[in-house]
Amino acid sequence: MDASSAGLAGFREVNLHCAGREDPRAHANAVEEAVRGLLDPAPDLLVVQGDTSSALGAARAGFACGVPVGHVEAGLRTHDLARPWPEEGNRIEIDARAELLFAPTSIAAQNLAAEPAGGAIHITGNTAIDAVLDAARQLPVPRPRDSGIARLLVTCHRRESWGAALSSIAAALSDLAEHPNITIDVVLHPNAFVAERMGHLLGGIQRICLLPPCTHLELLQRMQEADLVLSDSGGIQEEAPALGVPLLVLREKTERPEGIASGCARLVGTSREAIVDETLCLLRNPIERARMSKPSFPYGDGRAGARIGSIIVEWLRQRGCGVQPAALRAGGW
Repeated sequence: MDASSAGLAGFREVNLHCAGREDPRAHANAVEEAVRGLLDPAPDLLVVQGDTSSALGAARAGFACGVPVGHVEAGLRTHDLARPWPEEGNRIEIDARAELLFAPTSIAAQNLAAEPAGGAIHITGNTAIDAVLDAARQLPVPRPRDSGIARLLVTCHRRESWGAALSSIAAALSDLAEHPNITIDVVLHPNAFVAERMGHLLGGIQRICLLPPCTHLELLQRMQEADLVLSDSGGIQEEAPALGVPLLVLREKTERPEGIASGCARLVGTSREAIVDETLCLLRNPIERARMSKPSFPYGDGRAGARIGSIIVEWLRQRGCGVQPAALRAGGW
């Protein structure tokens, strides 16, 4: 992904040459080493987003070089290091030493306040919602739905589900595909292991279509056109409520309870029987599905980026750091 496609046109782009690795710990180490080379001379602040191994590697580089770190999407917790793995451990490690903590919700802020983190906590909303609302303006009008056919959209990639849970999810989709009034689109993940495994389990099954990885805009369009989304994605747990698309979360635990509380999503786990039962129950209940289809914004109002930018500018000024107006304009502040 280049800078312009990520909404960062106007900023200098540096390729770290750190392709993802099967072992996320090795990837974090590689990113740390690559980012260290960019921190001389030291910047005033290093900002990382999310809980990936690349975010952890970059944050570690900042900690090692004495550069203050700001963490966007801080405070998300399941309170279980195994779910999701390694993301739960990644974000705990980043938050423990970051100087600026940008929590998307009050629950995330409360999680941070309960931990020995020394950084300043700010509730800002999440930039993912900024991106969704911006992209939604570019989406075409959804295709008319066939009232007699239910469209399911499925994504699945969590590492803790790579074994028996992945097989269980696939078996549930196979069961659902036996119903002639259900069609299922499965968007394969870029990770080769997951894509190959799902292809092996679901390839050739009638009414299941395996789709290659798609762009963010394409995924949002497919979500908007679906009657129901089944996913273990963290990002989709924020995007589906904002788009007003009912979501069944294919995980045992979630760090985003706000979506469940909003009524737009349900946590169903990875049990074959539970996935099938919850899906059929919802498809047969148009009143409940309509209730879950009302757009909700527990993760922000689309102005998280502006809030974060203003907080950073004030933080820099308090430390006597120069702020370049051109850079602020390029960032949309």
